[in-house]
Amino acid sequence: MNDFLRLVENKIKKNIKVEKILIIDNSNKHKKHRFFNSEKYHLKLEIHSAYLCSLSKIMAQRQIMSLFAEELKYKIHALEIKIK
Repeated sequence: MNDFLRLVENKIKKNIKVEKILIIDNSNKHKKHRFFNSEKYHLKLEIHSAYLCSLSKIMAQRQIMSLFAEELKYKIHALEIKIK
């Protein structure tokens, strides 16, 4: 796992009670897209969290997105979130 993905995982674990996290880097699937930037990530997060499941789907997603407000400007192009 590269340093940025480790940063994503640690940021989630420090701020939200989770049981398990799977981070999938799908950036290579987007290489042929018109606005592809090799310095930005397309990430899929699968988060197992009883806490997040207790929230509405919108509130849970907002909580995760707010953690990455800065990264979404410069390092993350797309962020797919699945909460289980």
